[in-house]
Amino acid sequence: MPENSENPENSENPENSENPEKREKFEKRENSEGAPSPESPRGPEPSDSENGRAPLSSQGPQVSGTSGQGEEAGESAEAADAPADSAASGGAGPSGRRRLAAALWPPRVTRAQLIVALLLFVLGLGLAIQVSSTSENSALRGARQEDLVRILDELDDRTQRLEDEKARLEKQRSELESSSDQAEEARKQTQEKERQLGILAGTVAAEGPGITLTIGDPSGAVESDMLLDAIQELRAAGAEAIQVNGVRVVADSYFTGSGDDMRIDGTKVAAPYVFKVIGKPEDLEPALNIPGGVVQTLEKEQATATVERAPKIVVDALRPAKRPDYAQSSSQ
Repeated sequence: MPENSENPENSENPENSENPEKREKFEKRENSEGAPSPESPRGPEPSDSENGRAPLSSQGPQVSGTSGQGEEAGESAEAADAPADSAASGGAGPSGRRRLAAALWPPRVTRAQLIVALLLFVLGLGLAIQVSSTSENSALRGARQEDLVRILDELDDRTQRLEDEKARLEKQRSELESSSDQAEEARKQTQEKERQLGILAGTVAAEGPGITLTIGDPSGAVESDMLLDAIQELRAAGAEAIQVNGVRVVADSYFTGSGDDMRIDGTKVAAPYVFKVIGKPEDLEPALNIPGGVVQTLEKEQATATVERAPKIVVDALRPAKRPDYAQSSSQ
């Protein structure tokens, strides 16, 4: 037998074959399968198991399984990152206090809110004024029932005096209209009016029922405004003629100084101050003794005030008649 037939390896290995065509075919087949080039010495090819790789048939399912597990792992990672992102965004965002402060400031005032605020301001101002006026009248609020009744009686007496004055004037008008000699009647009424005005002006002496108010000032604490307050209270109670220590007090009288330098219309007067007042005693005395009135104010200043009624008071201090410089009668 020939040598090639005796050695089967020589027949399969083209390197040992003497046929060049077979050798060329064998090299092409190895190049197509990714085998090493024939120039390098070929050794035994390592198996897939030796290289740590699974066969191609087993690698296909594993690759697909790996890709599926990767997708599931990606989804789980995204789900895990979502709360973390939301927590991070919540932590980075504004807190509850900041959101509340942002909602409250700057204020967004509407027209209706502005009108309501203005109405509330006016209401509060009215309440404050009411409380202030109530506190000013606290002396009357704390007065006894007897004092309040006396004050009401005084107001009723003032109203009655005004009604009497109105009736008297209406009677004079009726007499003038019904008199046969209207000129003579007018002259009589004019003379009577002159006497009344003279009493008020202090140019005519007067007498009638009234009171005597004596103010003692041992400590020299009486001020001129206290005497003026007494005059105002007496006039409000219906005093028609007033005289203090020989000085006639009229509408334009004024008080200055205090203590040892007290003056009325420039005339110096000294304590005790004696007021002679003509009027209705039942009205004059309560006006001085009301709670918080003249008597209580003087007693707080360590002064004394004594009121005495009398059926006849004489006011004989006179003031010179002054001719007005500018005022003239408007009657024709």
